[in-house]
Amino acid sequence: MVHIANIRNFCIIAHIDHGKSTLADRLLQLTHTINERHFRDQMLDDMDIERERGITIKAHPVTMSYTAKDGQQYELNLIDTPGHVDFSYEVSRSMAACEGALLIVDAGQGVEAQTVANTHLAMQHKLEIIPVINKIDLPNANIKETCRQIEDILAISMEDELLVSAKTGQGVDKLLEAIVKRVPPPSSNYENNETTRALVFDSVYDVYRGVVVYVRVMDGEITTEDNVKLLRSTKETEIKEVGIFCPEPRPVKKLSAGAVGYLVSTIKNPGDIWIGDTITQSKNPATQPLPGFNAIHPMVFCGLYPVRTDEYEKFRLSIEKLTLNDAAFTHHVESSVALGFGFRCGFLGLLHMEITQERLRREFDMDIISTHPSVVFKIHLKNGEIMDIDNPVNFPDTTKIDHIEEPIVNAFIICQNEHISDILKLVMDKRGSVMKTESMDTKRVMLTCQLPLNEILIDFHDTLKSISHGYASMDYEHGGYQTSDMVKLDILLNGEAVDAFSCIVHKTKSESRGRQICNALKEAIPSHMFSIPVQAAINKTIIARETIKAYRKDVTAKLYGGDVSRKRKLLEKQKAGKARMKQFGKVNVPQKAFISVLKTI
Repeated sequence: MVHIANIRNFCIIAHIDHGKSTLADRLLQLTHTINERHFRDQMLDDMDIERERGITIKAHPVTMSYTAKDGQQYELNLIDTPGHVDFSYEVSRSMAACEGALLIVDAGQGVEAQTVANTHLAMQHKLEIIPVINKIDLPNANIKETCRQIEDILAISMEDELLVSAKTGQGVDKLLEAIVKRVPPPSSNYENNETTRALVFDSVYDVYRGVVVYVRVMDGEITTEDNVKLLRSTKETEIKEVGIFCPEPRPVKKLSAGAVGYLVSTIKNPGDIWIGDTITQSKNPATQPLPGFNAIHPMVFCGLYPVRTDEYEKFRLSIEKLTLNDAAFTHHVESSVALGFGFRCGFLGLLHMEITQERLRREFDMDIISTHPSVVFKIHLKNGEIMDIDNPVNFPDTTKIDHIEEPIVNAFIICQNEHISDILKLVMDKRGSVMKTESMDTKRVMLTCQLPLNEILIDFHDTLKSISHGYASMDYEHGGYQTSDMVKLDILLNGEAVDAFSCIVHKTKSESRGRQICNALKEAIPSHMFSIPVQAAINKTIIARETIKAYRKDVTAKLYGGDVSRKRKLLEKQKAGKARMKQFGKVNVPQKAFISVLKTI
């Protein structure tokens, strides 16, 4: 067993494409945790979505054994963290289980917006930050300029610069020595073998073993057959297995103070585990829980429904299991006249929503429909009451509303000098404003903007990448609420409102959004025996309309002559029949139409 003084717990933080996952795999290879074949397979990014998109979604812990140049053996506990702002909760949980962090910066791209955000998060957790310049083998690598940016923007000294190439392995051995020297060992308040405390920083659901809990042992030790208690949920359970990740799960006899590993217990219900909870011994429980994590407040909401209504129970179980694996994902039951029973789900951002839906389809084999994403609006009523609305269905009557507040974000955009005018126009089009600009070097500037969160949900990031040719990066933080002229946009089919297509938009953009939805529905809904008006309305005032033309049967085909009044009589009879059908007929909207339209709006 390695002594606690020889344990080093650290995480890797970086921008999405700085090659941190490849560097993590290189560390595993040099410490003989994996071989060359596994290095090519990317052991830590084991989800198909992660490999396809080239991003890290889930934090991955792994334990390495390293013999340093001083002859001592060290236990290195690495947690590979995501880089996108939508998964910042994963990063904060990983940092709570570490004492140090590797800050990976691309030698070709320099400091990015998300790099700045993750660095500030590491500073808040008081971690020992080790800056590492990666991809030094690239032809466009500018090491000197990258070092200057780290010192000027992040206020981190580059006196002992670490230059590595995860692709070739150059400099990684020096990085391992720096981790041993600079990351402090874990501190423990374990006295007289009386108190055990372990922090739950993640968990997954296994079909055969139940809930598998990821822990960082702060004080004491946990062994097999121990009876433990979760302080927050007050649940007691017996430990069936303890182990570490190498990087595959490997059982061990016990987890001592400073160790990072997993626990398998008798807990089978995913709802019994709280991320950030404290595990302690049942016989002599700790009185003070460990500092957990800040409560997560989702910023983006949408409705998720199974395509087949008879799969609702399977969908409910899938949602519960996914919630265990993703603590930032929230849900509650809701129903729709058009879509049936489903869930109103909350996410940290649009990428988080997209990834969650993809995981439901792949990991749980669910075919789902998603409604239009929305944010939480604060509606102040004339009687002084304040309502938090994330679903347009719950929007109150306009006569009762005093004013509406929408969430805003403080966005930090780093871009090339030649793209400033296009990005400023994009920000203005999204009802945003630029607060200040800062020159990072001779080629790049950082724009600090205020934007409504509702405006950047759909296509802002894609448009930003398009107009900057992929060079711009963005990160944001929540900046409170501001009063805005928001309205509820209803979509009417044959005079009846369809709640699945309703949304809350700014009044200045309501007409264009209404026309967009009406055009999409006109293309998606098949023709009926009567014409169908597709209308967009605000407070029963029609602002946009399209008409789906009716099938027309040639009722005069059987006439072969005679007076023209015979033909007119048949046409008048057909016209009267279509009028009755339009009055009493029902518009049939197929599921394919819902899916295609909800993808376009």
